[in-house]
Amino acid sequence: MGSLPAAAPPGPAAAAGALDFSTAGQLTVIGVCALTAYLAHLALAVFNDGVRPFLLDFLQGRTTRSATGAVSFGLSAGFIFGLGAPMALSSGVLNPWLVFLPTDLLGLLAPRKWLAPVLGGAWGAVVVFGLKGANEVAHELPVDFLTAMQRMATPILFLFTLFPVLAISKQFGRLPGAVAGVVEFALVVVTMKLWPKVFAGAPAMAAGVLLLIGFAVARDLRQRRRERVQAADERAETAPRRAEAADGRAGAAEGRAKAADERPAGPDEDPMVSLFSASAARLRRHLPLFMALGAGVCLLAQLHIFGGGEAASFLIAKGRTAEAAQVDFYRAFGFLPLIATTALASGAYGIAGFTFVYPLGYLLPSPWWALVCGALVFAAEVLALSGIGRVLGGLPSVRDSSEQLRGAIGATLQLALLFGSLLAAQAMGGGLGILLVGGLYLLNEAMGRVVVRTAAGPAAVVVGGVLLNVLYWLDLFTPLTS
Repeated sequence: MGSLPAAAPPGPAAAAGALDFSTAGQLTVIGVCALTAYLAHLALAVFNDGVRPFLLDFLQGRTTRSATGAVSFGLSAGFIFGLGAPMALSSGVLNPWLVFLPTDLLGLLAPRKWLAPVLGGAWGAVVVFGLKGANEVAHELPVDFLTAMQRMATPILFLFTLFPVLAISKQFGRLPGAVAGVVEFALVVVTMKLWPKVFAGAPAMAAGVLLLIGFAVARDLRQRRRERVQAADERAETAPRRAEAADGRAGAAEGRAKAADERPAGPDEDPMVSLFSASAARLRRHLPLFMALGAGVCLLAQLHIFGGGEAASFLIAKGRTAEAAQVDFYRAFGFLPLIATTALASGAYGIAGFTFVYPLGYLLPSPWWALVCGALVFAAEVLALSGIGRVLGGLPSVRDSSEQLRGAIGATLQLALLFGSLLAAQAMGGGLGILLVGGLYLLNEAMGRVVVRTAAGPAAVVVGGVLLNVLYWLDLFTPLTS
């Protein structure tokens, strides 16, 4: 058997935003898109966490395929065109909003099983061939807004570092949040001074996440100690009454036995437990498909043409795969409980699983290793899903921490993308560029957020860049000289 083509070296092509993929990269994108569309058609996996709960109604026949597809379009369109495409064009690295959200939609809308992978593969071809042409055309414009959009990288990378601080502040209060903020700031300064080649936010994020976990564990331990003390007090208070009740237990047991014989038969299992068990069993029955999916997604990450998030995309574009792996590893903890619970409730898994295949793929040295390790990771995740659900049920502070992490990630990225979008606007059009991009963002807010807030900034840069080119052709604007 021949070997897979070696992965293209990370950095140069991506950093230039060339979107010039090797043959191995093109085939991988097309194949993964075909597989993800097929899984979405079967309602086995989707990427959009908001769509997954609606799949239970679809599986049980309470809604139609077209209605479910309409929900997917409504929840995904803004991210595809407002975030996924601009981020890919500016960084030169693909992302899940551009690759997986459209295959969710195409798979759900496909009326036939065989048509779903065909449509998904076609979308993959559009991504690998169409984006390159769009990228080349955009760079030839008088106002090169794609190059200007690379200004978003610095705000995204450094503001993203603060998400553990926000999560700690919201869950544990101002003082722990202030302590975490001071620790992260000190680590950023020290890293920039002593290790200038290392992304300064990586050690800071590690410390912040460890502090968050430490605070959560400490709270759980204190709660358990309080519960043990309370239980001991209750036992001491009820000891005299237990002695009196002992004499009547024999007669009561005889009465319960008689009542049990007369009780009508029926299930006594919690309906949610039954639903979770059925969903986990459904996913296990399709384990080979999920192993293929894990192999494909891990290979996509290993080729360094794909980033699991905004920060990781720019880090991969700069060739900093180790830092990208660290960023996406911490990010995964914010979404693990959500993915696990929605998968158990709906019977549909996440396209990227718990997303641990992203950092694993970035670090693996060989495409073959990516295929094997990705398949094994997905197999372990699917088989352990029921156990993970039970563990999360007994860790309230950990569940709360994950919720806070997810909210903090969204808040930091919204600010970073808005600030980065204004920097890009200034680079491509000065004050007029800021007026256009900022005005479009505010107009979107006033109109009830037609485009979701996270995607509004990058979308405004693209629209603003097009408008500046129109003004240039009308001889009403002179592009800035670098």
